[in-house]
Amino acid sequence: MLCNVSTAYAGPDTRAMTCAQTQALIKGDHAAVLTTGPNTYDRFVRQFGNECDWPEVSVSTTVPTKHGECRAYRRKEPIKFPD
Repeated sequence: MLCNVSTAYAGPDTRAMTCAQTQALIKGDHAAVLTTGPNTYDRFVRQFGNECDWPEVSVSTTVPTKHGECRAYRRKEPIKFPD
């Protein structure tokens, strides 16, 4: 299934910001929906915060910025192992 990005959901574009600006935006707002590519976006959160709903956890990832890749954190459900 393919989805088009609506500008209503798109947030600031990480590709137009420095890593420090991207991290400051996430830290200042505790969470932010950011555009990461021409048709991609995601919600990024602080590493140690309560922005994730249980059982979600924050996981490390990288996002493209003006000067290269930048570490950020996003919500993800933990891996479930069979009993």
